[in-house]
Amino acid sequence: MAQIVVTINGRSYPVACNEGEERRIEELARYVDGKVKGFARELGQIGEARLLVLAALVLADELADAHTTPGREKPGNGLAAEDERVAAGVENLAQRIEAIAARLEAAHI
Repeated sequence: MAQIVVTINGRSYPVACNEGEERRIEELARYVDGKVKGFARELGQIGEARLLVLAALVLADELADAHTTPGREKPGNGLAAEDERVAAGVENLAQRIEAIAARLEAAHI
C-alpha cells in the first residue's frame, strides 16, 4: 500500500492508496482543491469541514449527472472503462473527504 500526502485548501492530508494509484489520487486531489478554493473564495473560510462537505456534495452531484447524462449509458452497461475508472476514483476520494470532514466536525475544528 502506498502513502501520499495531498493538499486541499492549504492543509495536508495523508492518503493511503494502492501502488500505482498515486498520480491519479494526486490529480483528483487537485480537482477537489480547486472546488474547495472556489467555494472559499465565494463564501469565505466557513470552516474546513463545511468546505469539504460542500465539495463532496458537489462532486457527488457531478458524478450522478455523469451517470445519467442523456446519450451515455450507465456504468456496467457499456460506459467506457476510462470513465468508470475516473468515476470510481472520484467516488472513492469523495468518500475519503466525507470521512475527514466527519472527523473534523466531531473534533469541532
